[in-house]
Amino acid sequence: MEERYTFKKSERLNSKILINQLFSDGKSFFEFPFKVVFKSVDNIDNKSNSILISVPKRNFKNATDRNKIKRLIRESYRLNKHILIDDATPEKRNWNIAFIYNAKSILTFKEIERKIILILQSIKKQDEISTF
Repeated sequence: MEERYTFKKSERLNSKILINQLFSDGKSFFEFPFKVVFKSVDNIDNKSNSILISVPKRNFKNATDRNKIKRLIRESYRLNKHILIDDATPEKRNWNIAFIYNAKSILTFKEIERKIILILQSIKKQDEISTF
């Protein structure tokens, strides 16, 4: 089966209830320049992982800079989200993930993509540890 590199609206985390659950019950770790909060969800209605991207106004006053960083993060996630999807297990686990960008400068796409890959691999590893 061919990979689909899409980022649909259903993959955006925008429910206030789910966001509150993510930040209250989720696990977190720091991988420069991101603070990552993630939580496993067993929602049958939502068949995909959902992400939230936050770039603090405190670090970037201009909205254009914040939007550029969000675009870079979204694109690197879109190209690498297949890391979380495991076709070998019939029971697929879905994730709610928040990426909070904490650097004071705009990193290049290559640097951001490398960090997103590391983050997704860490989340998958966490999943494999928790299933045993």
